[in-house]
Amino acid sequence: MTPLNSLNFSGGPGVLPSSVLQQVQEAIIAVPGVGLSVLGISHRSDWFAAVVAEAETNIRTLLGLSENYHVLLLQGGATQQFSMVPMTLLAGKTQPAEYLHTGYWSGKALPEAAREGPIHVAWSGEASGFSRLPSDDELTFSADAPYLHYVSNETVEGLQFHRVLGHDAVPRVCDMSSDFLSKPCEAERFSLIYAHAQKNIGPAGVTVVLIRDELLNDAPTNLPGFLDYRKHIQTHSNYNTPPVFAIYVTLLVTRWLLNDIGGMAHMDQINRQKAALLYRLLDQSDDFYRGRAAVQDRSLMNVAFNLRTPALEKQFLSESLAAGFSGLSGHRAVGGLRASIYNALTLEAVGKLLNFMEDFQNRQLR
Repeated sequence: MTPLNSLNFSGGPGVLPSSVLQQVQEAIIAVPGVGLSVLGISHRSDWFAAVVAEAETNIRTLLGLSENYHVLLLQGGATQQFSMVPMTLLAGKTQPAEYLHTGYWSGKALPEAAREGPIHVAWSGEASGFSRLPSDDELTFSADAPYLHYVSNETVEGLQFHRVLGHDAVPRVCDMSSDFLSKPCEAERFSLIYAHAQKNIGPAGVTVVLIRDELLNDAPTNLPGFLDYRKHIQTHSNYNTPPVFAIYVTLLVTRWLLNDIGGMAHMDQINRQKAALLYRLLDQSDDFYRGRAAVQDRSLMNVAFNLRTPALEKQFLSESLAAGFSGLSGHRAVGGLRASIYNALTLEAVGKLLNFMEDFQNRQLR
């Protein structure tokens, strides 16, 4: 049984800031100044229109986005974006869109894109078991592709790009679901960014999409309304009944990032500290803990690792759960162990995990 007040190291949904949870607790009873539970406020109310507007503004501020980008708060998760992107940008094209296959989630995007038009896998890490990312020397991109798509952080394998890829002349589309608003981002080098909220910025139910205005100039006119970015732009993310609660919590997280953390540079410093502590323990454990990802491609969000045997991993998971650490099991696709250290996971929580891991190792070696 998981103890009360466990520390959440899950790959998602991730932990939320304690100050945000306190505000949410109050808002479930009655939103300050409104007098109604956030679970029952109309999506057509002036209050909710102001929530959406402020959330958009806060995201623009955090990323330094110019006015030629739209900020949308949609439904369907990243999975829906696997289809919406090619429906909008690939349908009717003869040149293939370019995709990178760097792990579990980028692999999920490939068949959905292929339904809509031609695609070319410019690089795949499958042969290496998705243990590393490509170097620049391994990448050759077409200057004529409709767009380039890649995943900035592979949550399952613990891999993260620490650079922007591709030609500036070709639209970049990036799934940033698991590292969005975790660090400074050259957002304006991308034509479209999408990120579901349940890692760093809110609960499940809302997906942030940033889209450059001119990217939609040649979009098909026969798209279903719910799958047409233009409809969501026209209705300010209120085309149908949106997830009011999830969007409100996301707003609170953006306020926390701005006012409590002090912006992306400060958030990045904290996240790097957490990751450095965990990777140092792995590297200094005499191969007791074995990092999964190539050192140069290690994720700052998801620390994937193994122990010497599956039986030892099972024991680790059982004891860690009893000690109050939740979500340390690796993804079902790869097994092993994984500590996800998203924005709201504190340095103190990481320190407690380190103490447990050191103690567990010492006990096994006695």
